[in-house]
Amino acid sequence: MEYNHQSLEKKWQHFWSDKGTFKPSETTEKPKYYVLDMFPYPSGAGLHVGHPLGYIASDIFSRYKRLKGFNVLHPMGYDSFGLPAEQYAIQTGQHPAITTETNINRYREQLDNIGFSYDWSREVRTSNPDYYKWTQWIFMQLFNAWYNKDTDKAESIDTLINAFKVSGSVYVNAVSDEDVQQFTAEEWSAFSEEEQQRELLKYRLAYLRESTVNWCAALGTVLANDEVINGVSERGGHPVEQKKMMQWSMRITAYADRLLRGLETIDWPEPLVEMQRNWIGKSVGASVKFPVPEQVGGIEVFTTRVDTIFGVSFIVLAPEHELVDALTTDEQRFEIESYKEKTAKKSELDRMADTKTVSGAFTGAYAKHPLTGTDVPIWIADYVLAGYGTGAVMAVPSGDQRDYVFAKHFNLPIVPISDSQNIEEEADPNKDGRYINSDFINGMTYAEAVPALIERLEELGLGKAKVNFRMRDAIFGRQRYWGEPVPVYFKNGLPYLIKEEELPLLLPEVDKYLPTETGEPPLGRAEDWKYQNQYDYELSTMPGWAGSSWYWFRYMDPTNEKDFASKEAVDYWKAVDLYIGGSEHATGHLLYSRFWNKALKDLGYHNEEEPFKKLINQGMIQGRSNFVYRLLNEEGKGTNTFVSHGLRDRYRTLPLHVDVNIVHNDILNTEKFKSFRPDFANAEFILEDGKYICGTEVEKMSKSKFNVVNPDDIIETYGADTLRLYEMFLGPLEQAKPWNTNGIEGVYKFLRKVWRLFHDAEGNFAVSDEEPVKAEYKALHKIIKKVEEDIERFSFNTSVSAFMICVNELTDLKCNKRKILQDLIIVLQPYAPHITEELWALLGNEAGTISYAEYPVFNPEYLVESEFAYPVSVNGKMKMNLPLALDLDQKAVEETVLANKDVQRYLDGKPVKKLIFVKGKIINIVI
Repeated sequence: MEYNHQSLEKKWQHFWSDKGTFKPSETTEKPKYYVLDMFPYPSGAGLHVGHPLGYIASDIFSRYKRLKGFNVLHPMGYDSFGLPAEQYAIQTGQHPAITTETNINRYREQLDNIGFSYDWSREVRTSNPDYYKWTQWIFMQLFNAWYNKDTDKAESIDTLINAFKVSGSVYVNAVSDEDVQQFTAEEWSAFSEEEQQRELLKYRLAYLRESTVNWCAALGTVLANDEVINGVSERGGHPVEQKKMMQWSMRITAYADRLLRGLETIDWPEPLVEMQRNWIGKSVGASVKFPVPEQVGGIEVFTTRVDTIFGVSFIVLAPEHELVDALTTDEQRFEIESYKEKTAKKSELDRMADTKTVSGAFTGAYAKHPLTGTDVPIWIADYVLAGYGTGAVMAVPSGDQRDYVFAKHFNLPIVPISDSQNIEEEADPNKDGRYINSDFINGMTYAEAVPALIERLEELGLGKAKVNFRMRDAIFGRQRYWGEPVPVYFKNGLPYLIKEEELPLLLPEVDKYLPTETGEPPLGRAEDWKYQNQYDYELSTMPGWAGSSWYWFRYMDPTNEKDFASKEAVDYWKAVDLYIGGSEHATGHLLYSRFWNKALKDLGYHNEEEPFKKLINQGMIQGRSNFVYRLLNEEGKGTNTFVSHGLRDRYRTLPLHVDVNIVHNDILNTEKFKSFRPDFANAEFILEDGKYICGTEVEKMSKSKFNVVNPDDIIETYGADTLRLYEMFLGPLEQAKPWNTNGIEGVYKFLRKVWRLFHDAEGNFAVSDEEPVKAEYKALHKIIKKVEEDIERFSFNTSVSAFMICVNELTDLKCNKRKILQDLIIVLQPYAPHITEELWALLGNEAGTISYAEYPVFNPEYLVESEFAYPVSVNGKMKMNLPLALDLDQKAVEETVLANKDVQRYLDGKPVKKLIFVKGKIINIVI
C-alpha cells in the first residue's frame, strides 16, 4: 500500500470533525492549558502559505500538550468586522455580512485542509449578534465605571454617586477630565439630572468628549494613527486631515501604571515589551501654569526638567489647543488660521516624524513667567500635539534641541542655564555645573533645584509635582456601518445606556453604506431607528479593536446566553497560557486587551490581572519572486522574446515578475507562461541547456509580485503534513524567512520514508513484535529527548532535522519493530498528525486516535555508549575503524586488536614495536 496523502488526510480530518476529537472538558482532573492564536480577519484573498506559520506552531504545541496529559483549549474564530468588507459593500451594494460569510467559509475550508486541532464548536465571529451582544455589554460596564485612585482599581459608578451624595467631590480621588467641578453634597443634590450626568461623564471609563482625530472624508470615517501613512489613508490613499469631533473614548490612561507594572510579570518578547513601555511613556516631572491675561488658570505645561524653567523664552501650543483662538490677536489671526489649516492636512505620525522642518506662527499674545513675571511670547507649531500631555510646552532653547532650532529660525532668545553649559548645547543634569540665571536657584545642583522649585510653584498655586504618561485615551468610535452599534441613546444631548435586557442592539438596515448627504455616519440612513421611537441612537459604531479585546473569554463559554462567560469557565481556564501572533499588534490590540482584562477583573468578573501569560511573535514568511527577462529592441521597447537568466548579460533586457506557480525549481513552464498574459501568447525563448531558468529575489509576498503561494496547491501536491513540517523546517519561528518551494520535495520524501518503515518491499504492512536491538532504542530515545526539548523551547525547525536523521538511522537498521515505531509516531504526531493517525490505526490501537496517546518517557540509559568505533592507525596512517567495548583495559585491547584478521593484513607479518591506546579516542600501532 502506497502513501496516498490525499485520501488519508481527508479521512482523518472527517474523523476528527465527526468525533469532536479536540473538545476539552471543564470537568476533567487533567491540568488545563490554553493555547490561542490571534484570530484572523477573513479577507477575500484567503490564506497564502505565510499565514499559517503561527497556527502550525500553536497546533504542534497543543497536540504535544495533549500527549503530555493536559486538557487543552485550542479554539479559533474570526475578527469579522472590518473596513475592507464595508468598502466592498460601498462599491457593490452587497451587505458586508454576505461578503464576510463567503470569506469565512473560504478560510474555514483552508484551515481544515491543514489539519489543525481546533475545537470548532467554540468558534466565535465578532460580527455575530450573539457575540457582539457581549461586546456591547462590556461597553456598558465600562460606561458605568470610574477609576478610584485610592483603591487603584475601577469601581461601579454607583460608588462615586454615593460619595458625591455623602461628601461631595472633596474626598474623591479619581482619574477624570481636567475640568471637573468642586462641589458639596448639598450642591450635588441640587444639581439637575442633566448637570449630574454631565459631571459623571467626566469620570466614566467610557466617555464622550471632543477629540482631535484623523478624519478621512473619502472613506467617511475616523482612522487610527497606524491607518494613516504620509497624510493619506493606508487603504485607498485618500487625504486625511486633523479634525475635532465628538468622539467616544476609553480611559485607558487610568491603567497606565498597572499596564507598566504588568509587563514585569509576563513572558513576552523583550522588543514588544519595550514598545509598550515606550508607548505608555511614563515621565516624572512637574505641572506648571503660565498665567495668561483674562484666562483662568492660564496655560498648563508638563515638564520633566522643571530646573530649566528660568531658561524659558517662549511657549508653544499645539495648533488645536483650546486657547489658541482666544489668545490670537486680530493682527495675527490670518497667519494663525492659515497655519492651522496647513497643519490639519498632516497626520500626527507625520508631525512626530518630521524633525527637520521648522514652522510655526506667533499668536501675538504673551503669558507671564510663573516665577519671574516676565512676558513670554506664545507661538503655535505642529511639533506640539494636542493629545500629548497638555498640548503646550515651555520652550527652553538651551535645554532642548528642537526648541533651539525653532528659536534660531525665528530669532528668539536663547539663555544658558548652568555655568558649565555652552549656549548651543543642551542642559545636562548629570554635569557638575551650577545654575546661574536666577537668584532663586543660583549655585544649586540639579538634585537641590528640583524640589525647591516645585515647592515654590506649589506655594504660588502655579505648579505641582506630577507623573505624566505619553499614552492617550483610546478613541472608541468609527463613522462607518460595519461595526458594533454603541448601546447608547441621547436625551437632552447627553448619552444614556439602553437596558441590558434590550441587548444586542442590532445593526439596522440602510439603503447605502455611505455617510448621509448631511455628513452623518451610515447609520444615519436607517429609517425609524430611534430608542423608544423618540431618542436618537449613537450613529458611530465601535472600532475594529472592540471585539478582539475580550474574545479569549468567549472561547471559554461560547454559547452562554446569560453571561459573557460563566464564573466556572473563567475560574477554570483563567488566563491564556500561550498566545501566538504578530508584533504589529503591540500598541493596539495587545494594550487594549490588557486594559479590558484589568477593568473586568476590577469589576469582579474574573481574577486574572494579565490575559496572556506567554506570547510569541512569529516571523514573516517572505515570498520568493521569480523573474523572466524581456528582450529590448534598439529603441528600448520590449519585444516578445525572453532570455534565460544565465544568458541575460549578453542582451539588453527588462526583468518582469512571473507567477511562481508556473515555475518549478526555477525552471519556467513556457507553455503555461504563454497563457499567463494574453500578450505573451506568441512568446519566444532564448534557452540555456534547453531550459528557461528564471531569476529569483526575496520580497514580501503579494499579488502584485506574483509570488503568492496558495497552501491549497501545496496540499494537493504534497499533503498537509508536508506543508506543516516544511513551514517549521524553514527556520526559527520568530525569524523572517523566505518561502522556497524548491526544498519541499525533501520533506515529502521524508514522510514516504516514515511510511516505508511500516511496510515491506511489496507495500504490505509489516511490523514485527521482536525485541529491538540497542541501536534501535538509541535512535528512538535520541528523538524522544530532542523533540521534547525543542518543543518546550519552541525550536520547531531543529526537530524536523532530527526526525530526518532518526528515520535515516532506523532505515539503515532495517527497523520494523513495533516498540520502536509506535513511540516514534507518537513523537512525530504533533508535526504530522494525518500520517501518524493512519499508522497508529494500522498498528491495531483500539483508542481510535493517537491524539491522546502518552508521550514516550525518555530513558537516558539507551544513550549511554558501551562501545566505541576506534580509528586504528599503523605508523600514524589511518587504516580502519574497529568497534570495541569501552570497558576493555589496555591488555584486553591489545589482544583483541592484534588478533583481528584485518589488522594482521595491515601488519603484513612485521613485529609490533608498540601499541598506543587512548581510551575512547584512538589506537595506533607502531611497527
